Amino acid sequence: MKKHSYLLLVLVVLFQISGGMFAQEEEPPTDDLGNVSDAFQENFFEGLKQKGIENYELALTALRKAEMAAKGDKENIAVVRFEMGKNYAYLKQFEDAERMYNQVLESMGERLDVLEALYDVYYQQQNYNAAIPLVEKLTKYDTDYKEDLANLYHLTGQYDKALEILDELDEDWGESVLRNALRRQIYKVTGNTEGAITNLEDKIDKNPKKEQDYLNLIFLYSEQGDTKKAYETAQELLKNQPDSELVHLALYKFYLEDGEVEKALHSMEVVFSSNEIDKDSKYRVLGDFIGFANLNPGYEDRLEAIVGSFSEENSGQVYEQLGLYYLAKEQKDKALQFYEKGMAIDQDNYSLLKNTLLLQIEFKKYNEAARASTEALEIFPAQPLLYLVNGVANIELGNLDVAIESMETGIDYLIDDLKMEKDFYEQLSIAYSKKGNEAKAANFAKKASEINIAN
Repeated sequence: MKKHSYLLLVLVVLFQISGGMFAQEEEPPTDDLGNVSDAFQENFFEGLKQKGIENYELALTALRKAEMAAKGDKENIAVVRFEMGKNYAYLKQFEDAERMYNQVLESMGERLDVLEALYDVYYQQQNYNAAIPLVEKLTKYDTDYKEDLANLYHLTGQYDKALEILDELDEDWGESVLRNALRRQIYKVTGNTEGAITNLEDKIDKNPKKEQDYLNLIFLYSEQGDTKKAYETAQELLKNQPDSELVHLALYKFYLEDGEVEKALHSMEVVFSSNEIDKDSKYRVLGDFIGFANLNPGYEDRLEAIVGSFSEENSGQVYEQLGLYYLAKEQKDKALQFYEKGMAIDQDNYSLLKNTLLLQIEFKKYNEAARASTEALEIFPAQPLLYLVNGVANIELGNLDVAIESMETGIDYLIDDLKMEKDFYEQLSIAYSKKGNEAKAANFAKKASEINIAN
């Protein structure tokens, strides 16, 4: 690494603004880094400034001047060209962006951020064949790119390679709804479901311990509507691998259809407590369980117990679904219990928060509603409903100044919602009336009466 004092600053900027292109360098920069002209410094930072305000053409002009001022310094030119590539990409001038990124790679070797930027260029151009070797390299840095690679193989018609990677990922990470959807698309495109089934049966005969082959075969049989074969395959997997958790994603449905409720509930419990099964799959099972409990009310206690163990994953969505279930059954008190449990562990879930606050107001839990809405406004400061709920709760608690301030602030965030606007004016009228300011109370009452809401 060449050394001069100014380049230290350039590298710091590069780390923070250009994405750390030199993050792989083992030797840290020092404060003895040689000479960089004022022209390089001025134009390079001008280029960064213009890019920051989306003046990409002006940024390129400044960066070209910085490139000339670099006077052949390899690392400085690489820094500049990386920035130029970004600006070309923003301008949709993809060939120029590709040229810049490739020049950096040729000059400096493989750099993660440059590879990622070039991949993005190829993907936007739908040049999937060119993207594949890049993503193959990226998987060495981040295995998440394997999903991208499977998708690219699918897009380029390399279906066997795509399926192979999907199987690898399922083995490493467990089943995924998205990967199953991609697998389903591949089977449809190839139109060779029978061939895929035969291939999987052969693989299972050769290696009956490979769980993913059974799961893929269950999936294919289910897609063909051959429930009997799918069930038999699931039972065979369970026999060969009694500790399999993923098989229960299929078994619980078969058990429910056969009326073997206890077995179905056991399979659901395995799914909910599993670390191998992704959340989307668990929510799908939860939806089926809620539907079952709706038809069979005697199992509601079991449902709540299982949900309690599932919710330890710190997701309020579970309690939200259970709250919606009881809300639909007009059991609002139970719905509120589960909403409050969910809100305690998932404060960023606005729909859960909104449903909780509205029920708290309905059940006159004003202290809880005032506290929860105040905390929520720190996360969602532009949601008018939170100001309204906060105002209503504080009116009932006698905190009239707090209520008025909250509602007069919140109404400024209101856009095209006449019903809520009317509610704001009515509550402000109540607050001012209780405060003894009848003039303002009458003014807000008048504003409320002037709003006509169509039925």
